Amino acid sequence: MHESPFWTTPVLASVRPVVEESRHVATHPEAVRSVASWMAYEEFGLPDGMLQFDLGSDLDLLTDTIMFVSLLNFAFTDFATSVKYEVDYLGKRWSDSEGMFANIHAAIVGDVPILDGEWMAKVTRADLERLFSGNIEIPMLDERVEVLNAAGATLVERYEGRFHNWVKACAPAMYADGDGLLERLVVEFPRFRDVSTYHGRQVQLFKLGQLSLWSLHAVHARWGGIAIRDLSNMTAFADYIVPVGLRVMGITSYTPELEARINRGDLVPRDSDEEIEIRAHTVYATALLTEEINKLRPAAMQLVIPQVDYRFWKTYHATFWPHHLTRTVMY
Repeated sequence: MHESPFWTTPVLASVRPVVEESRHVATHPEAVRSVASWMAYEEFGLPDGMLQFDLGSDLDLLTDTIMFVSLLNFAFTDFATSVKYEVDYLGKRWSDSEGMFANIHAAIVGDVPILDGEWMAKVTRADLERLFSGNIEIPMLDERVEVLNAAGATLVERYEGRFHNWVKACAPAMYADGDGLLERLVVEFPRFRDVSTYHGRQVQLFKLGQLSLWSLHAVHARWGGIAIRDLSNMTAFADYIVPVGLRVMGITSYTPELEARINRGDLVPRDSDEEIEIRAHTVYATALLTEEINKLRPAAMQLVIPQVDYRFWKTYHATFWPHHLTRTVMY
C-alpha cells in the first residue's frame, strides 16, 4: 500500500494502470528499497539550473527566461547519429539542455530580444540556426520554430508579450480549481499538453509543464518570489535521461527486444506502448523511490519527487549509456 499523499495526484494516478499492464518495462520494488537505503543519506537541495549562468535577480527576467527555455527543452540527441548537442561557452563544454541554455544566455546578454512574444511569433528557421550554434544542428529545428511562433502569438494577444505576466495571472499552485499554473499552462499553451493514450486510457505526463514550474519555484525561492504551494503534487519529469539512471541502478528493466532497439539507436515511436511504458515507469519508480527515501529521513528533511528526479538527471545527463529516442516536442 502506498502511503504518501502524492499517489492521488492526477499524473501519478494516470500512470499506475500503465505500470500494472506493462509488457515491455518493469519496476523492481526490491531494487528501489536497496537504492533508498544509501541514497537517503545524500544531500538534496534545489537545482542550480538557471543559476549556472548569471542573469541577476530580476524575477520578471528570470521568469521569462525559464519559460522560454521550457518551450524548447526537448530533443538534444541527433536521431540519425545519436550524437548529443553540445556547446562551448565561457570556457566549458555544455551538453544537452545546458548547451541550449548557454546559447540562450549569450543571446540575452547580447540584447537579442528572444524573450519578447513578438520576436517569438516572427522567428524563422534561420534565426534559430544562428541562435543555437553547437557541435551539431540542434535537432527538430523546424518544430522549434512552430513552438515559438504559437507561444509568441498567445503572449502578444493576451499577456503583453511576456511570460511573467501570465505567471502573475495564475494562482501560485499547480492545481487550483482550474486556475493553477499547470492547469492553465497546458490549456493556454498546447505545446505543454503532454498526454498519451494507453489501451484506451488517457495518461497525463506533463514533463515540460511540471519542469518549468519546478524551475520557477527554485529561482523564485532564491530571490523571494512566488512559492508554489503544492509541490508535493509534482512528479518526476519523464524524459530520456532519468530512465537511464533508473535502468543503470536496476530499478527498472526492459525486455531484451526493447533493450536491443534502444542500444541500436532505433526510434521508439511516440505514443507506442513501449514509449508510454518507459515514461510511466519513470514517473512511478521515482515516486516509489522518494517514498522509500522519506521513510529513512527525519521529518524536517523530507523530499519532494523533483529533488530525486534531479539527482538522476544531473548524474546521467551526459552519460554514454544509450537512452531511447523518440521524435517528439514533449521531452
